[in-house]
Amino acid sequence: MEQSREIMDQERRTITIRDVAKTAGVSVSTVSRVLNGRVDVARDTKNHILTVIDDLGYSTNLAARSMRSQKKNLIGLVMPDIAYPYAIEIMKGVNRAIAESEFDLLVYTSGDVRKSGRITSEQKYISLLAKSISDGVIVVAPATSEFNIDKPLVSIDPVMSNPNYPAVHATNYQGALEAMEYLIGLGHRRIGFIGGRVELESANRRLMGYRDALKQAGLPIEDELITSGDFTTETGILCGRALLSLNDRPTAIFASNDQMAMGVYQVAEELGLRIPDDLSLVGFDNIPESKYLGLTTVDQFISEMGYAATQMLIKVINEESFENQTFRMQTKLVIRNSCRSIAGN
Repeated sequence: MEQSREIMDQERRTITIRDVAKTAGVSVSTVSRVLNGRVDVARDTKNHILTVIDDLGYSTNLAARSMRSQKKNLIGLVMPDIAYPYAIEIMKGVNRAIAESEFDLLVYTSGDVRKSGRITSEQKYISLLAKSISDGVIVVAPATSEFNIDKPLVSIDPVMSNPNYPAVHATNYQGALEAMEYLIGLGHRRIGFIGGRVELESANRRLMGYRDALKQAGLPIEDELITSGDFTTETGILCGRALLSLNDRPTAIFASNDQMAMGVYQVAEELGLRIPDDLSLVGFDNIPESKYLGLTTVDQFISEMGYAATQMLIKVINEESFENQTFRMQTKLVIRNSCRSIAGN
């Protein structure tokens, strides 16, 4: 009798996924997995949840609520290239947050960070997702800082440090500074630098960390030791060749991400140079591949950034408050075996 009265009370208001979870005695994420057809829920639990959904009339109320509020329970993810490890790690974090929510995910990509007309295509995807398909959008490493939409948006690695919309990025300057201080502490005085996409704040902050570390150590900033890449392995190769073909080549290279550091590995092999015996190398990102290479790198906890951004977006969609509009992921230097001390230092 008490359960029937509870159900009748719930019917007088809109039934939510939390009501289903409470009545079924399970977590919201478990109900979400059942609703999304996931296979990682025990059969008895799944059947129990489905019975509660039927008893509460959840699906009927959900449809009615969607018609009234135009809520789609869908989040859009826009990123330049999903083939690279950085993107894959972002998606791991986003996927984890999606699995814990009542939302589904739709991914749009231009397929190549270097594709011409990327700003136009990025704006087109965002507009399409925001105006008719999704409840909000996550944009990864956007090419622009302005978005003409009226739906919630969160950016990962935006083009500015403090945009006028929620954003997630790492402490890029501190991470680069720590990496350089480590190399300088090993006795390196000629350190090459491979920069990233110049339109991104993260790339500029890493360059600033490189330059300031040299200044603080009383070392000269030499233009010939600074090269510009775009975070791809291909430009890592080109920049690595340029640095290692100098008459007075650097004894160490700091690459702005692990992908470009991988390009340096290839160039070193071509030239018969051994890492770390002949050349010390540091990356940035700590993608899974860096562990197997033994690459010393700066971890910016990419998956966690994807998770945090998704949680932020869901809170905005649900009109919930959160502490800071800009979330800064603290970086950490991960020391492996791609660097060595210079003899006599």
